[in-house]
Amino acid sequence: MKRVGIVGFGHLGKYLYNRLIDDPNFKIVFIWNRSPIKDESIDKELILSNLEDFKNYKVDLIIEVAHPIITHDYGVRFLQHSNYVIGSPTALANQTLLDKLISISTEFRSKIYVPCGAFWGANDIKKMATQQTLKGLKITMKKHQTSLKLEGELKEKLERMKVWDSSLILYEGPVRDLCHLAPNNVNTMAVGALSALNLGFDKVQACLIADPNLIDKHVIEIEVTGPFNEKLNQNFKCTTVRSNPALIGHVTGNQTYDSFYYSLLETLSEAKSTGITVC
Repeated sequence: MKRVGIVGFGHLGKYLYNRLIDDPNFKIVFIWNRSPIKDESIDKELILSNLEDFKNYKVDLIIEVAHPIITHDYGVRFLQHSNYVIGSPTALANQTLLDKLISISTEFRSKIYVPCGAFWGANDIKKMATQQTLKGLKITMKKHQTSLKLEGELKEKLERMKVWDSSLILYEGPVRDLCHLAPNNVNTMAVGALSALNLGFDKVQACLIADPNLIDKHVIEIEVTGPFNEKLNQNFKCTTVRSNPALIGHVTGNQTYDSFYYSLLETLSEAKSTGITVC
């Protein structure tokens, strides 16, 4: 049985709590949220008021589903104490932080897990990257504008759009430069960059689109380019389109919740590894 702490109690955190509380493979030992947890069905003994107190608990797995700032502020300390599930992997676009976490993981023999979430085909892309046959990866995310929580220039660009009669391309370029501008929305792209080991955050390409017609779903297109066949004069190509039902204004689509839970089941494996595992 894995003793777990949940950091973040929004829609995904609540979903995971309800799944894990009835799963005999897991025992929830604490829950923390930035704002007070008012759900009276939650055992008050589980609620952690100060996240600094996490170290007072014996825990096998800390699950972050709050915000990338948690990994920035606590990731190193979490890994010194426990295995760590990063639900907001846009934090890992910070290369200095990523290198530090991997180093600490190796030193303390702890594991970093990144659930694949809404990213389709992660295992196949990892295989191609390992063999150096992955030549290109582009991830396009399309969401209703009210589902986007943006920062900086992208926030300003979105706010300047007064009449929504067509879609708006907010960003095209490397995933790394987008992560800090849309930290809550492009975790799928961060997973792609982590899966595409030979390309990484600088070479995996991102396209973020606000579409007023997407009132009941999020759409993610993944375009993979493989090796060039000189005899046939063409590259290997694979394109997937994932249409995920989602309420208007929600950051996370419905199927992503289930995907995250089943990624947690993969943490039950006792395989010895350090560093980052996309699961």
